[in-house]
Amino acid sequence: MNILVTGAKGFIGKNLCESLKCVRDGKDRTRPWLHIEDIYEYDIDSSPEELSDYCRKADFVFHLAGVNRPKNEKEFRTGNVGLSGDVLSELSKQGSTATVVLSSSVQATLSGRFGVSEYGISKRDAEELVFSYGEKTGVPVYVYRFPNVAGKWARPNYNSAIVTFCYNISRGLPVTVNNRETVLDILFVEDLVAELIDNALKGTPSRCDFEGTDPVFKETGRYCGCPVTYKASLGSIVDTLYAFSDFGNTLVIPEMKEGSFEKKLISTFISYFPGEKVSVCPKTSSDSRGSFTELIKNPGFGQISVNVTRPLETKGQHWHHAKWEIFTVVSGRALIRERQIGSDTVIEKEVSGDTPENVFMLPGYTHSIKNISEKDDLVTIMYANEVFDSERPDTFRENV
Repeated sequence: MNILVTGAKGFIGKNLCESLKCVRDGKDRTRPWLHIEDIYEYDIDSSPEELSDYCRKADFVFHLAGVNRPKNEKEFRTGNVGLSGDVLSELSKQGSTATVVLSSSVQATLSGRFGVSEYGISKRDAEELVFSYGEKTGVPVYVYRFPNVAGKWARPNYNSAIVTFCYNISRGLPVTVNNRETVLDILFVEDLVAELIDNALKGTPSRCDFEGTDPVFKETGRYCGCPVTYKASLGSIVDTLYAFSDFGNTLVIPEMKEGSFEKKLISTFISYFPGEKVSVCPKTSSDSRGSFTELIKNPGFGQISVNVTRPLETKGQHWHHAKWEIFTVVSGRALIRERQIGSDTVIEKEVSGDTPENVFMLPGYTHSIKNISEKDDLVTIMYANEVFDSERPDTFRENV
């Protein structure tokens, strides 16, 4: 399959093209049904001759090019309607039977908080051009209406308010929120790309109609959309970003359930980190026995730390009522010992970083870890199911 992508250097276009290239080059093996020969990347610096050649060769067209923040409102017509007409005219001229996907916007509904705007009108008119082309030629056309799209590689202060928040907050720059209660409909670019590749390319787009700006998914829908979207208030978005921006001081990461808005928001946020923020130095506590460094924390998950024990030194010698831990030796050799409080029976386990094992420190058992090497440090990754609370440490000294 040969695929033409217009607007290939734009935010959505770059994400789509790089995903398609991973499939083409055999780096992405999760889509064995998709075989790509060539990807034709058309953008503002491409020539009319290139467009003609691409339209002649393409089996599938993603028309993503458009204008959303011009200096002059007249550019909405040329960038959204005019360019769409040029692409469709060239496809028709070449006798193409390629499926055409148009990237449009929910603003084309001309309803809700968007109202009637020149941008929305230009997108709606581009949609009608594509529908007319499909009716005239008989080729499949899919008109996608997308809400606010966020993700990596977008331009701050241009593509998305969320991206602007991510860029500014990661750099300590101010952000402006006029109304914290304003709710955005948000689509992350990775979900958008998955919809285009896994559904549109297969000829099974997620069809819908619209009630105002909200999609109603149904097989007979005139339009197409992405089912995986989120609603979040501006206030909650900036609060989450500010909380994570203090990671260097707190080591706390937010709750990030699989598929959750927070998980995708933080991924977007991190993608805008400046170079100096990609490294964080956690606090290390040291004594004659070695060192202890907390790495990450989460109230619902617990915390992960790294513990270094000097040769022949012993650490631990304490127990917990409810807290439990997992010790994983990644370098060196250790003897781990545990004894239930009130019992004389000791559980012993010798472990080595050559064959890492997860060893549970049981609630109600005093425990210790000894470096049994005479020359090499012992390095242990330690997980605790609770974040350490100095007001309620649940830690009591007692030798094994």
